[in-house]
Amino acid sequence: MLLNIENLHVSIGKNKILKGINLKINFGETHVIMGPNGSGKSTLASIIAGKTDYNIIKGKIYFLNKDLLNISTEKRACLGIFLSFQNPVEIPGVSIINFIKTSINSIRKENKLDKMSSKDILSKSKYVSSLLNMEENFIYRFLNDGFSGGEKKRNEIFQMIMLNPIFSILDEIDSGLDIDAIKIIAKGINTYKSIKNSILIITHYKRLLNYINSEYIIHVLYDGKIMISGKKELVNELENKGYNWIKSLNNIKHK
Repeated sequence: MLLNIENLHVSIGKNKILKGINLKINFGETHVIMGPNGSGKSTLASIIAGKTDYNIIKGKIYFLNKDLLNISTEKRACLGIFLSFQNPVEIPGVSIINFIKTSINSIRKENKLDKMSSKDILSKSKYVSSLLNMEENFIYRFLNDGFSGGEKKRNEIFQMIMLNPIFSILDEIDSGLDIDAIKIIAKGINTYKSIKNSILIITHYKRLLNYINSEYIIHVLYDGKIMISGKKELVNELENKGYNWIKSLNNIKHK
């Protein structure tokens, strides 16, 4: 098993956000978390990635059979965890290509692998940027500096493919995008996805899911709990009925 979350309870100050999350993800699987605003979706993503702004009341997270809660954010990235940001930070003065080169070789060093040559990184960067319909000079621009919303989202997918993590968390990667941009994002996800990795997509809508090639499992997070899980058919039910009916569920149900 790749990721195993057991009875996770999390708060910020006195505000309890996650109230007993249980989630298992195996290699090769795609999982999707949906739910209303404030239900704890981004909090869950942040906890897995290692952000320290939260108080973990109780629970366990195991990644590759390691107790993830005892591992730093940087070490988690080296283990193969990637988190895309809803609002990526702009870093003037740092080019995308230099950022990618440093990131790749830092991870490889931590895992006692030889450095990836600048030539190979550049070659792969050009291929991936072309795949994502980026301009030829895109990789030489400063990281997210002056980028449009769509460019920032594509850059997150670019980083994911370049770093090739074992487990990727995409937190609302489709928010604010038009249909053409969503298709490009989906193309990048489909290129990345394989039996050797897994992905967790956090989204409000099914429009991105329409273009995802792999089978996926839907989990509905409501008031800090996964209330129901199911397959693709559950997405249509959510689209038609919204989330209000979820609060009537007292137990986790599996369709």
